[in-house]
Amino acid sequence: MSVAKSDFKKVTTNSVQEMKQNGEKISMLTAYDFTLAKIIDSAGIDVILVGDSASNVMAGHETTLPITLDQMIYHASSVVRAVERALVVVDLPFGSYQGNSKTALNSSIKIMKESGAHAVKLEGGVEVLTSVRRILTAGIPVMGHLGLTPQSIYKFGTYTVRAKEEEEAEKLISDAKKLEEAGCFALVLEKIPAKLAAKVAKAISIPVIGIGAGGDVDGQVLVLHDMLGMTHEFHPRFLRRYLNLYEDINGAVQNYITDVKSSDFPNEKEQY
Repeated sequence: MSVAKSDFKKVTTNSVQEMKQNGEKISMLTAYDFTLAKIIDSAGIDVILVGDSASNVMAGHETTLPITLDQMIYHASSVVRAVERALVVVDLPFGSYQGNSKTALNSSIKIMKESGAHAVKLEGGVEVLTSVRRILTAGIPVMGHLGLTPQSIYKFGTYTVRAKEEEEAEKLISDAKKLEEAGCFALVLEKIPAKLAAKVAKAISIPVIGIGAGGDVDGQVLVLHDMLGMTHEFHPRFLRRYLNLYEDINGAVQNYITDVKSSDFPNEKEQY
């Protein structure tokens, strides 16, 4: 596999498909606000996912289910204003597309018009094909999501690895092919066996981006706050922490408190 990095002035859905064809891995992270989106965009990230994980990370909910369409648009708008290079994909939140393709289309149009994002993502396979096709009729790019689908957590009852059994694995492969046939430009596979993920990546021509799906896929995605170590109680096997900002920020705040209490801050140079 090539480790060369394409010098795309602007990453598009075509760019990520080209990256797969050229054997270049696709880098993807979540972001929910202007400041962090600006940092990771300037660092050269390929794709930014405005994930419904904002429900957990930004709002403190136990699941992704409570976040609303308008809240997703707020976060997406903040990210889009920061981005110059990355492709911005926005999660359709729970309740905004399931079971009604017209609702799915209207939700997607609202996201695109009001946030300026470049694509939407939704969870599910054959169950959401009608919605995928209808969204695509409006010219809106769609990214699929299979494996562990957090919006269905109450159906699964657990966040453990999915598709370990043959029947579920075969359905996942079938769903991936159907999403490609329907017109999805890329697919996220979450928390499935690495061998199965590799099989899917070879079976379809669109990019497959993994999270807890091994290294033989076309790219990787992590939640930014987890990767930076801002969260500290979440320890899945697939997570690599590149910083430990929880401790760094906590220590900095403690130092600030100490300086304020002792009248060390502000000093003479820090006042007018």
